[in-house]
Amino acid sequence: MNADPRGVLSGTHFLDGDHACCEGALAAGARFSAGYPITPSTEIVERFSSRIPTVGGTFIQMEDELAASIAIQGAVWGGAKAFTVTSGPGFSLMMEHIGYAVMTETPCVFIDVQRGGPSTGLPTLPAQSDMMQARWGSHGDYSLIALSPNSPQECFDLTITAFNLSERYRTPVMLMMDEVVGHMTEKVVIPEADKIEVEPRRHTKKSPAEFLPYEPAEDGVPEMVHAGEGFRFHVTGLTHDERGYPSMTPQTQDKLVRRLRSKIDGANRQIGLYEAEGLDDAEVVVVSYGITSRVAQRAIELARVRGIRVGKLRLITVWPFPEQLIRTLAKRVTAFVVPELNLGQVVLEIERSAGSHAHTISVPHAGGNVHRPEQILDAILEAAK
Repeated sequence: MNADPRGVLSGTHFLDGDHACCEGALAAGARFSAGYPITPSTEIVERFSSRIPTVGGTFIQMEDELAASIAIQGAVWGGAKAFTVTSGPGFSLMMEHIGYAVMTETPCVFIDVQRGGPSTGLPTLPAQSDMMQARWGSHGDYSLIALSPNSPQECFDLTITAFNLSERYRTPVMLMMDEVVGHMTEKVVIPEADKIEVEPRRHTKKSPAEFLPYEPAEDGVPEMVHAGEGFRFHVTGLTHDERGYPSMTPQTQDKLVRRLRSKIDGANRQIGLYEAEGLDDAEVVVVSYGITSRVAQRAIELARVRGIRVGKLRLITVWPFPEQLIRTLAKRVTAFVVPELNLGQVVLEIERSAGSHAHTISVPHAGGNVHRPEQILDAILEAAK
């Protein structure tokens, strides 16, 4: 089908996750992307570069990931919705500018199609080894949002969600894909444009005389203006007051950093997305995300055939982490089983949140391919002893 003026290619398609992600960005209103080619994320912006001229937007191939990660922020302050894509080494290079987006409250989306590392690692093979980096990779105290799709359909849907959350909370949002999800092809249903919810920018209705660029609303999130609209404002990574001017005092630092964290952490219930099944009477809960959740589903089915009461908890929002949910479950289950395509990252948060109430069993995998269901099943059987 032909796209409507908004660029929404409605209908039923067979797309890989990368291409579905591109279509989600267009449907969300993204009109600018800057990127640097890196496997396995390049297909997202390859498609975007061919699609975006039809709706009046721009793609720029930058000289490196540092340039890409700051160019999108300039575009946002110029009025566009913007994103960049990367993997492994490029994600590492973007960390300083992710912190800058947090501090300047610049709504934008970073898409990381994860691959095996460290360093160049396994460019064409999967991993989930950037999950902690997404949360803690930049320096300082901050919170942000990270989502993890497990299908091409979710690559479309969650890309829209990522843009909506970035606008609602004025924060960078991470879409943490992986090579398998990025390159698998499945049916993707794209709704008509008028059925897709798109969050508008929080543009101020105040006059230039009344407006303060970093004066928070009741939910802790300030309104925005754009360059060239007649407002005077200052954007800086320095600790700043509500005018946006540098204010190098402990008091300003404390007030600002606490607000940056609380606007995300305080909305955990609204931001938190997960898929749950069989938790009411579970004795063991398998916690997974991304491609690993699809392998875990088979292990859960095999365990249930054996009569084990095992529940499924698939994290869609990984950050902010659902601490309270894990704490509540830990008081009535025996153990958590946590398969990941890394040597143990999100499992550490589950172990911390569960405390002494429930045992936590890690099922690590260094990447390159996915778990076998039997590996996860063995851990479930161990947990149920």
